[in-house]
Amino acid sequence: MTIDHPSRDGCKLADLTPDDLRNTIVRKEKLSPVLTLFEINAPLISRAVKPGQFVMVWTGEHGERIPLTVSDWNSEKGTVTLIFQEVGRGTIELGKLNEGDVIPSLSGPLGKPTEIDNYGNAVVIGGGVGTAIARPVAAALKKAGNYLITIIGAREKSLVILENEMRAFSDELIVTTDDGSYGRKGVVTDPLKELLSERKIDFVFAVGPMIMMKFVADTTKPYGVKTIVSLDPIMIDGTGMCGGCRVTVGGKTMFTCVDGPDFDGHQVDWEELGARKSFYFDQEQAQRKIALKG
Repeated sequence: MTIDHPSRDGCKLADLTPDDLRNTIVRKEKLSPVLTLFEINAPLISRAVKPGQFVMVWTGEHGERIPLTVSDWNSEKGTVTLIFQEVGRGTIELGKLNEGDVIPSLSGPLGKPTEIDNYGNAVVIGGGVGTAIARPVAAALKKAGNYLITIIGAREKSLVILENEMRAFSDELIVTTDDGSYGRKGVVTDPLKELLSERKIDFVFAVGPMIMMKFVADTTKPYGVKTIVSLDPIMIDGTGMCGGCRVTVGGKTMFTCVDGPDFDGHQVDWEELGARKSFYFDQEQAQRKIALKG
């Protein structure tokens, strides 16, 4: 199937060269009313990206730069896959793009890759859209020889994503929903507590809402289990220039974009991070309303 590209005088994607296609959305899929998947032609990024790294997406002259962790990639096809939640003005406007549209700027891969090793019994936890970030990390941990347990959590059934993909390489998979509409009723720390009390867990990786990651770290700390979290503070340029993504880890100031996004969950100053993330809450809500009206 060929796709019209409105900004290219009616050209068909099949008629364009790889250079012409760069940053073009070649597939769009709505995973839920608020979760969107883009597969984007980005050959240079697809050949260099590793689990845990992200890209900066810029939608246009009046748009913001949005950091999105790469959920999947295909170096042979030259594509990367991004999954995002349409929650703020930037992501809502990004979600209005369609197959054949071009993203004006897509830079990356950025950040340090997740440290992959054969730890033994590894637990990977994805909360909501965080499951998209957890997917490549989980696959890499399994490939490294770990016994892999994955926990997927969401508010409700419609927000559970990538279950089949995660199940394909997991030794065990547990799904939880806050309202009990699918899988186990409860939060991701419920099965995590059971695992920690019943068997030896050597490594935990968690990504999702900040409060979820904090409680995961609080849960594993008494057991002394290495726990890595992938943080998402306010980020502007993704290169360490602005300082907007700074976070205190182990009493030291770190920059998420260049020192992370992965950090020791037991060392993160969660109270400070929460305060920084909520600093622009009122402005963000106002911009969200503008985007929804548009």
